[in-house]
Amino acid sequence: MTQVLETTEKQVQSLPNRKDVPQHLTWDMTALYATPEDFYADLDKASELTDELTSESMLTLTDGNSIIRLLQTYESYLTILSKAGTYAGAQSAVDMSDSELQIRARDFDSKVAQLNSQTAIVEQTLKQADELLIKQAMVDNDKYRPFLSDLLAQKPYTLSLELETALISLSPVLDLPYQNYEQCKLADMSFDDFEAKGQTYPLSFSTFENEYETAVDTEFRRNAFKAFSKRLRESQHTIASNYLTQVKKEKIMADMRGYDSVFDYLLHDQKVSREVYDEHIDTIMQHLAPPMRRYAKLLQQANGIDKMTFADLKVPLDANFVTQVSIDEAKQYCLDALSLLGADYTDMVQRSFDERWYDFAQNKGKITGGFCASPYGEHSYVLMSWTQNLGDVFTLIHEIGHAGHLYNAGQYQNYLSYEPSLYFIEAPSTCNELLLGHHLLQQNTDDKAFQRYVVSSLLSNTYYHNFVTHYLEAHFQREVYRAVDAGKNLSTDDLHQLMQSTLQQFWGEEVEIDEDAALTWMRQPHYYLGLYSYTYSAGLSIATQLFKKLRKGEDVIEDWLEVLRAGGTKTPAELAQMIGVDITDNATLIDSISFIEELIDQAVGLTEQLK
Repeated sequence: MTQVLETTEKQVQSLPNRKDVPQHLTWDMTALYATPEDFYADLDKASELTDELTSESMLTLTDGNSIIRLLQTYESYLTILSKAGTYAGAQSAVDMSDSELQIRARDFDSKVAQLNSQTAIVEQTLKQADELLIKQAMVDNDKYRPFLSDLLAQKPYTLSLELETALISLSPVLDLPYQNYEQCKLADMSFDDFEAKGQTYPLSFSTFENEYETAVDTEFRRNAFKAFSKRLRESQHTIASNYLTQVKKEKIMADMRGYDSVFDYLLHDQKVSREVYDEHIDTIMQHLAPPMRRYAKLLQQANGIDKMTFADLKVPLDANFVTQVSIDEAKQYCLDALSLLGADYTDMVQRSFDERWYDFAQNKGKITGGFCASPYGEHSYVLMSWTQNLGDVFTLIHEIGHAGHLYNAGQYQNYLSYEPSLYFIEAPSTCNELLLGHHLLQQNTDDKAFQRYVVSSLLSNTYYHNFVTHYLEAHFQREVYRAVDAGKNLSTDDLHQLMQSTLQQFWGEEVEIDEDAALTWMRQPHYYLGLYSYTYSAGLSIATQLFKKLRKGEDVIEDWLEVLRAGGTKTPAELAQMIGVDITDNATLIDSISFIEELIDQAVGLTEQLK
């Protein structure tokens, strides 16, 4: 472990400045704006459109055509902000020490805050419009039918224009819980060093979650978890009060708008019913818990652990497997793996490398992690730091999934209807991961160590993290909302107990769930983003079904491309039905879980062979 830390420090010290990074490792944002001056000129254009949007003549809706005219201008305004936001925001992430990039990002944020406060009246005016006028607009212009249909669905829950305007004015205050959480986590929370095997190690949120949590040495990993949990506990009451404020706010908003429950309020924009949501959570607890306990037992045996604790669940199955992959090799892996999706899709992937959609560089000042930024009507931009690890290829192909999805949707749908429901957003990206895993397994049938590494990557990253970890968040979150919806007041200890109970119910006697594990709810910002956590397992279940169809050679490629192009014009159930998947039937989810069992069987078999 000492060698790993020393290597990490050496790598950080030797990182080049951004200006010294080879150009082919960076993305090319001139496709958005040739110069920063063009960016600022577009912001001026957005200001002009704001004046036009908020004029009395534009907001006076007398017929269907006046609604269409307002929507066309509004779409032009939002398209500029989408493009300019990527140029300013994404670029600022490549070098946090570059004052020019940071000033540009702040210029955009302050300008948009001003403009959005003015244009907030646009959608509120539309929601207050006569229903007959909205329906006439849907007849006059089919392009905006999906957006206007959603608007009509929101009308029963829309308050008076005065109240809606007041809520918009209060949004900076109403959004404080999320900001307070991030501030506490990233700015105020410093960690003491900890000891393991006679040595002292530094600790932070990022080092624990990105490095220490998956360390091979059991004493080191557990001591890090103990020290990490100790610091979390010191902020438990502040974070609990902040989270419960968020939940109470959502309950009040649900009641004000006339929803039957806070769940219905939060699920409305996702276009998912309460029944589908509840069945999803209940089915996973019943059917996935047993095979995942078997997976935990495999990790215990493979790593020689005395007993499994919560701190041991992210230990790698293939701790000693090392392979290096160049970007050119990764590109070929992706093209080969995605060939099942047809020439149009792989042509887009080839373009993405030729046109430098990616920022692979490791340089001083670049943020950790990665993302896919997709400005409307333009191609996507993917940020990651290439370490030549095979795991980077899985990250790359995942982001290509997001890029391919939103790029296709942006080409075929208008701005107001191109973003799909959160329920569906992870399906294209995680399906790409499964296609990569399948391709790698097919190409290396004789190398059992390589095969186990690929299978374990799918289990630990694709399924354990995206499916299980976020599902457990969702199960805990549902219990919190149930209590608040019933009018109960919760305490810090109640939150700990609900999380501990969720973990114990899932892992049973195979994993020890102690008081430190109960603090896990304090680590994620997902709880401030509505019912977001469960959508990971939802999207991955759809991805698994699609992958199984592709693996069997079923003719669903063109249907899948049509799904990508549909964007947000259809509900999640309708999108899934286009590829023959029924998300309203829990047999679909059970079948996806059986695929996870299949991977666990493979991992167990390969481990036996490698002995």
